[in-house]
Order: sequence, then C-alpha cells, then structure tokens
Amino acid sequence: MMQALIEISDKQFLVKQGDKLFVPRQDAAAGEVIELKPLMSVDGAQSSMQPTGTVKVKVLEHVRDETIVVFRKKRRKRFQRRNGHRQHMTQVEVLSI
Repeated sequence: MMQALIEISDKQFLVKQGDKLFVPRQDAAAGEVIELKPLMSVDGAQSSMQPTGTVKVKVLEHVRDETIVVFRKKRRKRFQRRNGHRQHMTQVEVLSI
C-alpha cells in the first residue's frame, strides 16, 4: 500500500489514498483540488526520501474544531478568567498519491 508524508501549514501527515483528515484552515474553496509535493513516499518495505509526483487532496469543507477552555487563576487574589477557543480547520480527502 502506497503512503506519502506530506506537509500542510508546517504540520506533517502520513497519508494513503482515501484518507480524510483535518488540517489547519487552507485558502481554498470547498470542492477545490490542491496539489502537494510529498516529503517522503513509503511503499511496503521501500521508502524514498526524494519522491516524484504529487499528492492530490480535495477540500471537503471548512469547520471549527472542538472548544478548548483556557482557565487562568491566581491563588488568594480573587482573580480568575475563563475563555474558550475554537480553531478553524479544513477537512480534506486524499484523492491520489
């Protein structure tokens, strides 16, 4: 089974054909196809650090991640803050390697 190591927004993902994953928000419309250069390709026991070709991923949708609660407190000072954060993400599907 062919796999490839790709880099999207300074994050690396090991993907194979048909994978769906969430990556940081991309500047592409839903339904658009993005071509990426792989950093490494893995095919069974063989791996190549200078792969040829491209990896095509299709943008499925733009979503927001789950809420992360940021809570700060200072003891004995009656100080506490509670904030939430939701990161913008893009769901992509690997079409071909």
